[in-house]
Amino acid sequence: MCGILGIHGHTRVSQTLYDGLVLLQHRGQDAAGIVTCGDGRIYQRKGNGLVRDVFDSGHLHGLRGNTGIGHVRYPTAGSGSESEAQPFYVNSPYGIALAHNGNLTNSGRLIAELFDQDRRHINTESDSEILLNVFAHELLNQRSLVPGPREVFNAVSRLHHRCRGAYAGVALLAGFGLLAFRDPHGIRPLIYGVRETAAGPEYLFASESVALKSFGFDIVRDVAPGEAIYIDRDGELYAEQCARSARYHGCIFEYVYFARPDSVIDEVFVHKARMRMGENLADKVKRQWPGHDIDVVIPVPDTSRTAALEFAVRLGLRYREGFIKNRYIGRTFIMPWQTERQKSVRQKLNPLDMEFKDKNVLLVDDSIVRGTTSRQIIQMARDAGARKVYFMSASPPVRHPNIYGIDMPVPGELIAHGRTPRQVCDVIGADRLIYQDLKALVDSVRRGNPALKNFDCSVFDGDYVVEPESGYFDRLERLRGDDADRRDGRGSGLRSVG
Repeated sequence: MCGILGIHGHTRVSQTLYDGLVLLQHRGQDAAGIVTCGDGRIYQRKGNGLVRDVFDSGHLHGLRGNTGIGHVRYPTAGSGSESEAQPFYVNSPYGIALAHNGNLTNSGRLIAELFDQDRRHINTESDSEILLNVFAHELLNQRSLVPGPREVFNAVSRLHHRCRGAYAGVALLAGFGLLAFRDPHGIRPLIYGVRETAAGPEYLFASESVALKSFGFDIVRDVAPGEAIYIDRDGELYAEQCARSARYHGCIFEYVYFARPDSVIDEVFVHKARMRMGENLADKVKRQWPGHDIDVVIPVPDTSRTAALEFAVRLGLRYREGFIKNRYIGRTFIMPWQTERQKSVRQKLNPLDMEFKDKNVLLVDDSIVRGTTSRQIIQMARDAGARKVYFMSASPPVRHPNIYGIDMPVPGELIAHGRTPRQVCDVIGADRLIYQDLKALVDSVRRGNPALKNFDCSVFDGDYVVEPESGYFDRLERLRGDDADRRDGRGSGLRSVG
């Protein structure tokens, strides 16, 4: 999972891109990059680390031009190399830079096609470089000295035909324009807005709406599945549906964990969706555990707060903040190594003993993935004096790997894979475990926009809207092993996703 930005303005845009990436930092803490275009030239800066570590004022001053794209990278299996920081760039045709959020599920076939048919060299193991080269080749095949909307949209249509998986992208055509596009299922989010200025309208594309509102852009709408939007160098906007059978299958895990609560994705206010998750959990407890003995509801900060508070209000229970969070440690879910996740939990959270001592505590988290964090937090609550510790997940059991850009590639790492909720409860050391039902989770999101009929819920139900190519899961499992080797200094040749 990554964060992307694309902007067409009338003045220098580097500062806006920097500030926008800071707003999207929660989507990726591994690497950051910005590419701008001015007077037909491409200017670039990218590297590993947080946005504030990659850029300084001198870098921003050197990023000239009124059009640009930005990216923050989420650390997935194989993405440790600085060469795989985005955006990526190719010089033919025209000079194109691209930033991508998602994951291709037929990358093996595409790499072979690019080499054997298109005569293009892939220099990294990144899906994003593959996506860029497919687009570049298809645009080159349009055989136009000056690419216009028709040539760009034809190239995107061919990209949709060749590429499978999840991808939301922004691309910069040096001296010609800015492109934004979304895969035919709309799995990864992308939204755009407009800001009126004396020189004319300015446009901003982003993974989440929070980046638009913070800079005074009025939200226009989400980019539709399969749609491409192109803004030429004169600021004219063109939009076209470029996929034959496009329909929404947005990733439901965006609403559970990844997105900021103040964002709107596909017309669903994330904060309200999480409120409804809490309401549905409360209704489940009313049905299945009417004689509960919960004394206090405590969220595991930060993502679960909204659901936990709404749960407590609906049942008339006491809600308390029981953990103090160290703001200078990143999100443990998106840390690349299991040892780092384990070590950082106790560094990140410190319990307030007075809220736990001699109480039956219900801890609420957004999800249980590997179970490592949950087990440690439950033990922390016991050490703080809790009499009983119950645990609640705002999402259903995560039983299947994600193939669309979330780092859940190996089933054996998922604590609910092959286990019943009772068995998971025993492993994490809780006195009782309550999961959200999948139907209730879908209802929590769909009530915000009834037009959304389908979602990607594959991590919960194993139903993949875009099936991976043969051998895909085996390659990901081998990649995991290579990553472990690399930690010991032995691995090489790894593949990352956007």
